[in-house]
Amino acid sequence: MENSKSISVKKIIVFASGNGTNAINIYHHFRENPNVDVSHVLSNNKESKVLRRAHDLGIKCIHFEKEDLYDSESLLDVVKDIQPSLIVLAGFILKIPSSFLFHFPNKIINIHPSLLPKYGGEGMYGSRVFKKVLKNREEESGITIHFVNAHYDEGEIIAQFKIPLEHNEDINSLEEKIHELEYIHYPVVIEDLLK
Repeated sequence: MENSKSISVKKIIVFASGNGTNAINIYHHFRENPNVDVSHVLSNNKESKVLRRAHDLGIKCIHFEKEDLYDSESLLDVVKDIQPSLIVLAGFILKIPSSFLFHFPNKIINIHPSLLPKYGGEGMYGSRVFKKVLKNREEESGITIHFVNAHYDEGEIIAQFKIPLEHNEDINSLEEKIHELEYIHYPVVIEDLLK
């Protein structure tokens, strides 16, 4: 009986490069759920706050170098051993290589702080996105949750959530609104995907 129960637990691993607020929010969302385990946080940034935060919560942490992702199968082998049901990118800025896409088809998702296809692509993350949105005087913005493919921010869109922008919107207020959308919706979309 124990075996069949443990097999049914769905593992999420999170890739993050920075503060990890989304990663930790996802962990808290599923913390009381016996069927879902946010088992690992992986980061390419040894100094990232996400590794410290995850470690303090008892989540297994893996730091890796860029070469581990691109120039060898070492990281891929580690992830294959974990057997995740879903790989979640949360503020992860490196491109996912084709070897991962091959082994985990439609199992890698990302969140982007704009309404794709607007303001996506290489180098478009965080405040860079917000600056462009404000510069172009957009009337609305939001977040996009999408599957990851071989091109930055071009994978199939799973969900989008919008907010209206005020005339006096600045980077700080926009960032706050976008983070709020992320914290509310990303865990729920993940939960739906795991069903």
